[in-house]
Amino acid sequence: MNNNNQFPGNFIADSTIVDEMFSDRAVTCPCCNGTITPQMLQNLLAQAGQLQQGQAAFRQLASGGNGMMIDPHAHMIARTTDDYEAMAKAGIVAVIEPAFWLGQLRTNVGSFIDYFSTITGFERFRAGQFGIRHYCAIGLNPKEANNPALAEAVLDIMPRYLGKEGVVALGEIGYDEQTELEDKALRAQIAMALEFELPIMIHTPHRDKKRGTTRTMDVLEECGFDPARCVIDHNNEETVQEVLGRGYWCAFTIYPSTKMGNERLADIVRQYGPERIIVNSACDWGVSDPLAVPKSARLMASRGISAEVIHQVVYANALSVYGLNQEMQEAHWCQPAKIDQRTLYSGNSVLRGQTPRVDEDILDPDIIR
Repeated sequence: MNNNNQFPGNFIADSTIVDEMFSDRAVTCPCCNGTITPQMLQNLLAQAGQLQQGQAAFRQLASGGNGMMIDPHAHMIARTTDDYEAMAKAGIVAVIEPAFWLGQLRTNVGSFIDYFSTITGFERFRAGQFGIRHYCAIGLNPKEANNPALAEAVLDIMPRYLGKEGVVALGEIGYDEQTELEDKALRAQIAMALEFELPIMIHTPHRDKKRGTTRTMDVLEECGFDPARCVIDHNNEETVQEVLGRGYWCAFTIYPSTKMGNERLADIVRQYGPERIIVNSACDWGVSDPLAVPKSARLMASRGISAEVIHQVVYANALSVYGLNQEMQEAHWCQPAKIDQRTLYSGNSVLRGQTPRVDEDILDPDIIR
């Protein structure tokens, strides 16, 4: 049996060549003076070829999809400017920040007012200063729906934010413990999304996920909400078939250890194809990775998934559904505004003494927002 492995760039790892060159002779490693056997050489050559193959596949991805990616679920209020810089370098051109809980339950509606104002205001400015277009979704998360007085107050003030610039959806909403109070808040917000003609982003519960996901879709259909305007997020192998089968957009959160890994995602894309599948990081204040989307794209490329398919799941699908109300448009990053880090937001800068980035053709140094 001829154990050949061929790779791009005329790279060939052939066990017969290794045998002919070295036979049973060992080779001294130039780094550590250890012994390298012919089998070890074959393994090293194969690993090098796999690396080269993955790099070539990712170059094909950049060619097929212009290298652009969207992270459609990222809690950037919890991240640093370093994350924005790294995401931009990796090819992320836009993020969507859905409203969520802060790790600690809020006790009054004023906290929500300040939070909604931040993700529709300063966070948009901050992202733009690092070359990323920022959008958001507004909603009452299911955890805090279990405080009825607070929930009513939040639902009362939500409409003032749903029509703001850059708001592309209502969310993330859904179930946590699947209580009656959560159900009441979910139905009220579905009605709000219908009134404002917004897509919906659904949070599926961490516990009893399959039942909670099915129940959520049942409620959406009872309320007359179009599945083609709704993203069901945090899916796994238990839920994907039903979500896709009922016509919803099916999103996957790529976490370092929980929810969904990028190896598993690649298997799902192979099995189900790219239609209505979306990849996101859901990066937040916990252990999470703001580069989960580009890392998933690289992994899929190295597993032989085509550039066109990868482009669809890391870019085009998110743009299709979250662009429905026209607040999110490809022209926003294909014809971007120039970056001028001298710009201030309410008197504040994103810089702390660094030399500001100022793109060409910007003449006015006294820009104030």
